Amino acid sequence: MAQKVAVFRKEHFNAAHRLFCADWSLEENQRVFGACSNPNYHGHNYELVVQVNGYPDAKTGFVINTKDLSKMVQEEIISRFDHKNLNLDTDAFLNLNPTAENIAIVIYNLLRPRISDTLDLKIRLYETERNFVDYPA
Repeated sequence: MAQKVAVFRKEHFNAAHRLFCADWSLEENQRVFGACSNPNYHGHNYELVVQVNGYPDAKTGFVINTKDLSKMVQEEIISRFDHKNLNLDTDAFLNLNPTAENIAIVIYNLLRPRISDTLDLKIRLYETERNFVDYPA
């Protein structure tokens, strides 16, 4: 009987962002988002963990080739977000608040079409060592 295995790929990117709601006052944004609402932005060293779950292929023994997974992450995520201002330099966050939650969902939606439907995908995004999100939960 085949056994399901989880494969993980860890990547890193640096990006700046500002958390704010355009229809709120500066004071309300400051109250809700604190220093993360700095009008001059702030940055993070994001750690991204992409998890793919599935059954190993009978011939290759791979759930997914990690070289292929790395290439997908480089093309879809790192090239798009690394050393960028997420609010200003990316289409994904022109109208979406770039919270860790929203970034993880965007990353999932960018990678999902490139990974076989027979495999499960999960994103873990560390904004700091202590703050991280999983999507889907």
